[in-house]
Amino acid sequence: MSADPQVELIFQHFTPRYVATGVEMNDLIALRARIGAWSEWCREWSKLAAMHEALGDEAAGQGRMVTAREAWLRAAIAYHYGKHLFGADPAQFTEAHNRMRACYGRAAPLFDQPAELVEFPYEGTNLVGWLRRPTGVAKAPVAIILPGLDACKEELHEWSEAFLQRGLATVTLDGPGQGETAFKLPITPHWGRVIGAVIDVLETRSDVDGSRCGVIGQSFGAFYAPLAASGEPRLKACVANCGAFDIGAVLPQMPVVSQDLFRIRAWKPDLASAMAFARDLTLANGVAEKIACPLLVVFGGGDKIIPASEGERLAKAASGEVEFVVYPEGNHVCFNIPYKFRPLTADWTAEVLNRA
Repeated sequence: MSADPQVELIFQHFTPRYVATGVEMNDLIALRARIGAWSEWCREWSKLAAMHEALGDEAAGQGRMVTAREAWLRAAIAYHYGKHLFGADPAQFTEAHNRMRACYGRAAPLFDQPAELVEFPYEGTNLVGWLRRPTGVAKAPVAIILPGLDACKEELHEWSEAFLQRGLATVTLDGPGQGETAFKLPITPHWGRVIGAVIDVLETRSDVDGSRCGVIGQSFGAFYAPLAASGEPRLKACVANCGAFDIGAVLPQMPVVSQDLFRIRAWKPDLASAMAFARDLTLANGVAEKIACPLLVVFGGGDKIIPASEGERLAKAASGEVEFVVYPEGNHVCFNIPYKFRPLTADWTAEVLNRA
C-alpha cells in the first residue's frame, strides 16, 4: 500500500480497469509496491512499459512477431496509464503519450484484424481513429467507440475485439479533448458534428457500411455518445456505458485529479471557469429527447464515480427504443465484470445494426 493517499485512491478506483484492459496483475502488484508518491506515477508506469517495449523489440529481432505484437500492446497500455491522469505535468504526459502511440502503431498491422489509422477532417484539422474490420465480412456495419475523460482510443482495444468477433467493424476514436486529438481541440458540446464528420468519411469507403453506424461510449464517452445521437440522425444505434446525464452536476463529485484533467482538456485557465463550462454539458433541456435511434444504457450499481441515477434519467428522457441495464455488482464502466458488459454491448449493437 502506498503512503500517498492519492496514489492509493487511484489504485482503489482503477485496478479493475487496468486489469480489464490488459495490464498484468503481477505488474500491478509490483507497481503498487514501488510508487510511493503521486510524483512518481508516470515515471514508474513508463519503466514498466519500457520493459515490455524492449521485450517486443527483442522478439521482433528474432522474427517472433506474435510475441512482439503482444508485448508492444502491453507496453502501449502501460504507457497510457502512466499518463492517463498526469496532465498537470505536460512533459512527462507527452513523452508517455508518444511512446504509447508508437508502440500501438507497431502492433497495429500485426493484429488478427489489423488496425488502420484513419483521419476525419473536422474544423480545420483532423480527428484520429483506428479502423479495424472483421474477418470474412465484406462490408460490415461500424461501431464508433469513444473513450472517457482520461482514456484514449488505444485503451479501447479489448472492447473493440468484442464487436469485431460479432461481425462489426470498429472505429476507436479520439474526439475533441481526447487522446491525441486533445493536443489540437478542446472538449466540445458539439458531438453531433464530431460523429457526423466520422460518418462522412465512412460513407465514402467501400470496405465498411457507413450507412449503418452506431456510437458506443464509456464514462465521459458515454455522455458524448448520446449527445452525438441527439444531433446526428444518421446514427442507427447508441450505447452509453456509465455516463453522466449532466456533467456540471457530476464533475464536482469526481476525484480532484479528474477535475483538473477536465480543466486541462477543456483548455480552461482555472477550475472555476472549467466548472462553469461543464454546466453547458448536459442532456437536459430537451437534448436527450432528440435521441430517436435505439439506445442501450448500462450502469454499475456500485459505481462510485457516476451514480446509476444518471443512466436512469437518460433512459427515461430518450424518445426511441431504450434498454436500461444495471449490474448491481458493477463498478464504474463495469470494469470489474468485463465478461458481462462487453458481450452485452457488442451483441446488442450487432443485432440493432444488422436489422437497420
